[in-house]
Amino acid sequence: MTLRNGSGQDGRMLVTSRIGGSGVADGRHPSGGAGASGFGGPGGPRRPRYRLIRRIAGGGMALLLLASATSGLVLWTKYEQLVADLPTVDGLRTYQPPVMSRLYSGDDRVMAELAAERRIFVPYSAIPDRVKNAFIATEDQKFYTHGGVDPFAIIRAGLTDLTMHKGHRPLGASTITQQVARVMLLGSNAVSLQRKAKEALLAIRIEQTLSKEKILEIYLNEIYLGAGAYGIGAAAQTYFNKPLDQLDDAEAAFLGGLPRSPTNYNPYRYPDAARARRNWVLQRMAEVHDITPEAARAAQQEPLMPQAFTRPGPVPGSEWFAEEVRRQLIDRYGVDTTMQGGLSVHTSFDPHLQQIATAAVRDGLAAYDRDHGGWRGPVGQLDGIGAGRTTPPSDQWMPGLTAAPRPAGMLDSWRLGVILSPATGEVGWAEGTPAAASPRTGRLLARDMAWMRRWRLPRAGDLVLIEPQAEGGTVALRQIPKVEGALVTMDVRTGRVLAMVGGWSFNASQFNRATQALRQPGSSFKPFVYLTAMEQGISPSQKFDDSPVSYGTWHPNNFEKDFWGPTTLHDALRESRNLVTIRLAAHIGMKSVAAMAANLHLVDSMPHVLPAALGAVETTVLREAGAYATIAAGGRLVTPTLIDDVQDRDGRVLWRPDGIGLQPAAPTQAPATTPPASPAGSSPATPLPAPPAPADGPEMTDTRPQVASPASAFQITTMMRDVIRRGTGVQAGAGIDYPIAGKTGTSQDFNDAWFAGFSPDIVTIVWVGFDTPQTLGKNETGAAIAGPIWNRVMKAVLADRPRLDFPVPEGITLARYDTGIGVTVDAFKPDQVPGISSDLYANVTGALTSADTGAENMPDSEDDMAASPATRQVGSTAAPPPGAPGQPGVPAAEKPPAGGDIGMGGLY
Repeated sequence: MTLRNGSGQDGRMLVTSRIGGSGVADGRHPSGGAGASGFGGPGGPRRPRYRLIRRIAGGGMALLLLASATSGLVLWTKYEQLVADLPTVDGLRTYQPPVMSRLYSGDDRVMAELAAERRIFVPYSAIPDRVKNAFIATEDQKFYTHGGVDPFAIIRAGLTDLTMHKGHRPLGASTITQQVARVMLLGSNAVSLQRKAKEALLAIRIEQTLSKEKILEIYLNEIYLGAGAYGIGAAAQTYFNKPLDQLDDAEAAFLGGLPRSPTNYNPYRYPDAARARRNWVLQRMAEVHDITPEAARAAQQEPLMPQAFTRPGPVPGSEWFAEEVRRQLIDRYGVDTTMQGGLSVHTSFDPHLQQIATAAVRDGLAAYDRDHGGWRGPVGQLDGIGAGRTTPPSDQWMPGLTAAPRPAGMLDSWRLGVILSPATGEVGWAEGTPAAASPRTGRLLARDMAWMRRWRLPRAGDLVLIEPQAEGGTVALRQIPKVEGALVTMDVRTGRVLAMVGGWSFNASQFNRATQALRQPGSSFKPFVYLTAMEQGISPSQKFDDSPVSYGTWHPNNFEKDFWGPTTLHDALRESRNLVTIRLAAHIGMKSVAAMAANLHLVDSMPHVLPAALGAVETTVLREAGAYATIAAGGRLVTPTLIDDVQDRDGRVLWRPDGIGLQPAAPTQAPATTPPASPAGSSPATPLPAPPAPADGPEMTDTRPQVASPASAFQITTMMRDVIRRGTGVQAGAGIDYPIAGKTGTSQDFNDAWFAGFSPDIVTIVWVGFDTPQTLGKNETGAAIAGPIWNRVMKAVLADRPRLDFPVPEGITLARYDTGIGVTVDAFKPDQVPGISSDLYANVTGALTSADTGAENMPDSEDDMAASPATRQVGSTAAPPPGAPGQPGVPAAEKPPAGGDIGMGGLY
């Protein structure tokens, strides 16, 4: 269609051409030709330029935006996950590092340390500047300016790691704050991007929460610096044996170089590497102007000479004591607080007395073993040692001797020796540390050679235990005994345990026989039977019949297999007469005896059977020490304690033993004063109250229960004094010119030997026996085996103490009288007539029954004697025959005897 203007184009095409830039207003082509119809012809408008490029660019931008959004979403999700798993940093505000606990002896010396990590906390204000500067110059020069993360250090470390060859350790870029985050909050050293991201986030949070000073304090006290030292305080002590404030620049620089690799810079193993690292740190400190170049060069010239540090404790011989204290602390506070809570534990341990007790027990066990065990032969053998009369050269036997293992239980004063000449008894041993040992030779004592040959002929190359003697170039033959022993010495009034021996050697066996071994006390239990009788008003001069008696299938007897007839309780306890004790227990009732033993904390419970009166129960040495101390303390319950007090890291007292304490004394009121006389006609003057007088000082309070009356306890003490003076305990009291009381104890078949005794202020209990109960030998009683050990310890204890007498309670009368066997002195209560044995059955209307004697719980045989109470009814008892005061009847058995004669029960 032709338009009015004759152009031959419609208006739409014109507009399109204008838009496309290919037409003009008059409808002509720019080239001068007439326009052609359509766009495809040569004369039509051109396509838009760079359409494809624009489309590609637009699509790329869209993809980029989509990828950015997706990446942002992924990163945000990952960030949320990291943040959700991050621990809180609020706990660092009240940071308290794990600090070792210390045990102190009675004289306030460190006797042992308890620690999972050995650390000495040093507050920021007490850390010397040179130490701070050494660590900052080495680990984080921009510590005071960055916000927790150092980006430039990260870039530098990344570029360095890219250029390093494979297998090389990556260069670290963690700031001090990041290290605190890793150690305190993450607890992981895993090399991963996730861990590094968490570390960086936590570091930023820590910087926002804590001051730089607090962050540095945490870091310097937490970091591990090798050789078991955590923190700079312990490291200064470990490497240089001096406190932190005494370190010089060179020593501080050495510590500052350790965090990178404490093992590789150990000055003992790698002194050259340690010295080079120290010098590098000094150079860095000079570069950042912490020290002058001259001071750095001077410090670099100093030799690196670490001083060996000996960790305190355990004090020799204190292992049993310290281990028992540790066990009690764990029971009370748990493992973490005990090992890392920084507790200060003050104990009652007496180092000097402990050495005496340990030596006494060991010598006693060694003497028994030598007399009864014989020589059991060598502990090993070295090959290649000739049997000639000439001594082989040391290079022939020293290498093998130093490499031979040391037997468990070998004492520090002993040496492992090798027999060089069996004919002459020549022995060689190594003196000094294995790395610097020097050969020594000596000759066995003649008596030891004879003892050895009596059991086995020695051979060249035999490894034996010896102890060099002070003079004459001789050595004594030694042997680790198989028999064991235990001892406890404690203060009578307070219950403070002063010394404890749990066996021959703590290194050989950590089982504490003083606190953990349940053994039968034998006749050392008898005083508690007599104490029960005293509480019931029975007099020490009361007589019971010492004659044969049977209860069902049980036929007890005296140790001596003889009978004395009517015998006072005093004589019966002094000579440990079994039959009198049984009749006494039957009269007062085993329920009463059991109650007394439980009240004394000697046992938790015990069977109500008559054999228990002879010691057929189980207890520990420590418990028996508390029970005997209660008697010595006038019946006031004494509970053994090893710990005087426990303090936390801030010095607050967490625990003290109950019972004895101090309280401020109440002020005393002075008499009222009279005012001046009133004028005539006025009312009389009223006396003016006087102000209270100041108190003299604190008063001691004792809230412990009174288990037995002071009078009854003193009666038993008086009787036991005669046990040592002229009874079964004479051997234990030999040479002791102090008031002492005690009792022997020997259990069934001589399996356990005891001696328990006390002075007015000290009680000591000794036990000897085998871990697996077996006989110590015929007639091996507590007096013969345990008595000499007790004697040696008590002599040493009392030598440094004033002479004290047992206090006589009010109303007690001491009287001398004839018991029928001899003249003695006893204590009598106000209603008792000295020397009189009353008729205990005057008001009894019927015969004793099984309920009175405890016979309803009698075991059927010897094997059942120490077991739980039986429930069979044995039978009724007959009335006591005339002429036997206090003698219960003999029950008739309901069936034929099933057990043998166990007359040794309780023994001696």
